[in-house]
Amino acid sequence: MPVPHTKDELLHALADTYGALTRELQRVPAERAREASLPGHRAGTRMSPADLVAYLIGWSELVVSWHDDRARGIDPHLPAPGFTWNRLGPLAQKFYRDHADVPWPQLLQRLDAAHDRIVALVRGLDNDELYGAPWYRTYTAGRMIQLNTSSPYTNARRRLRTWLRAEGL
Repeated sequence: MPVPHTKDELLHALADTYGALTRELQRVPAERAREASLPGHRAGTRMSPADLVAYLIGWSELVVSWHDDRARGIDPHLPAPGFTWNRLGPLAQKFYRDHADVPWPQLLQRLDAAHDRIVALVRGLDNDELYGAPWYRTYTAGRMIQLNTSSPYTNARRRLRTWLRAEGL
């Protein structure tokens, strides 16, 4: 899918990539959701489908928090307080821990809710707010949203499809 350059393109990318991801997530047996058998976000590590979902929830919630902070006149710390862009592995681990005790069905519900908040955020901004000027360094708000939501949805879907195929599911 091409990189979105307008609000409508971003909404379309979010809908398409999330729809494809959720179809794969529905194929994950609940009893295998916590099985650490997927390649992890860092080389040589393993994660579970639940960890992958926790990662997506974590990033979606961060994106919303960045915009909430800006709306309150606070300059958000990106990617998150205590984390830097060149060390995202520990942030992924935090996301896994934050959702470690959430049952699979509720985890999927939280992902749906996080995605709905992203869509509401995008719908609440106009095209100029999304793509008219840099929002963080050289990136527009729309590009930052896409980089941290629809792009990871695509990556997660690929990981899940590969895992489901390898596991005969």
